[in-house]
Amino acid sequence: MLAKELLSAQTAGSARLPEHLHRSVGFRLCHAVLESCAWLLAVGYYSASSSPSQTKSRIADPQKVPIIEPAPWRHQYFDHIPCPPDLHIPTDDPEAWEWNPAHRWVFDKLQVALSQGLAAGPHGTMPPGFPVFSKPIMNFRGLGAGSRILRSAEEYDEHHTAGHFWMTLLAGEHISSDVALVDGEPMWWRHATGLATGEGMFDRWTIHAAHNPTLEARCGAWIRNNLRGFTGILNLETIGGTIIEAHLRLSDQWPDLYGRGWAEAFVGLYRDKVWHYPDHDRRDGFSIVLCGPWGRRYRHPPAELVAEVAAMPGVSSVQITFHEHKAPERHSMPPGGFRVAIVNAFDLAKGEAAREVLRAHFLGDGPAVNVKRAG
Repeated sequence: MLAKELLSAQTAGSARLPEHLHRSVGFRLCHAVLESCAWLLAVGYYSASSSPSQTKSRIADPQKVPIIEPAPWRHQYFDHIPCPPDLHIPTDDPEAWEWNPAHRWVFDKLQVALSQGLAAGPHGTMPPGFPVFSKPIMNFRGLGAGSRILRSAEEYDEHHTAGHFWMTLLAGEHISSDVALVDGEPMWWRHATGLATGEGMFDRWTIHAAHNPTLEARCGAWIRNNLRGFTGILNLETIGGTIIEAHLRLSDQWPDLYGRGWAEAFVGLYRDKVWHYPDHDRRDGFSIVLCGPWGRRYRHPPAELVAEVAAMPGVSSVQITFHEHKAPERHSMPPGGFRVAIVNAFDLAKGEAAREVLRAHFLGDGPAVNVKRAG
């Protein structure tokens, strides 16, 4: 009910799409990073449509290119798909927020927590007990920025931060789920779990072929209660079956692992407002990450090497995940290491062998800092 009340409090309107957008692929591939989302709170983020000033603030020169951080390493998943020139599909949070005014409230993690009956409140209100989990109410930078466990009232006072909130400290499996919705009704699910190695890093993500009926039933009920009218891909992060984050876009790190024809169905969902995907090619996949240490300037490997690795048995795709001519500290990366590459594969051992080729290129005799090793 809280979510519905929040929606009814918004002013009706429609999102304004930026003009003169750079369209190097069939549809808008937006991978933007905001240094802070405090400005969203300052301008009143519950407004139902983007003001002209907000739209223009994302464009350095309207005749050239918007102020975004494109991720060209992920264009490979979509640039072969026909798409109408006037169709805009968000693949990152800033555009998803801007173009979905009726449902953008889900980016408010405090409201998501309250909508599930969790104990939660903004900093300045007192939790009923400790420990609690604290993080920004909204975070468009990702990577758990500003998140921490607060174990006492003293820690709470020490880390009191404007724009943050506290919530129930959850336990259980951490799952990322992509859901295809038509008018708020789930039509397709896929779940992924990560092998965390500390300091914000992951060794790999496993994209599971199996369904998760318990999670799908629980999250499906929340979706039906709160997202009626939304058609598109929804990404949910859950801990122990409780939603901690909701994003009105897909997980664009591994769409090739969803199976042949998925990208076409993805575009069709936004174009035709229907979901048509037989899902006959459903199998486990692995998104295998390579991180090097901070403190050095990395360069892209030769295109021939990338192509060689991508052609290795069991490998689906390779991403070189940084901008060569951008300072390392200006990338959005985990504190434990600088992510240089991702290998998507359907065979774990073969994918790890492909990562090893890239590790040798980037790091020589040095180890990857995100890989757990026996012993």
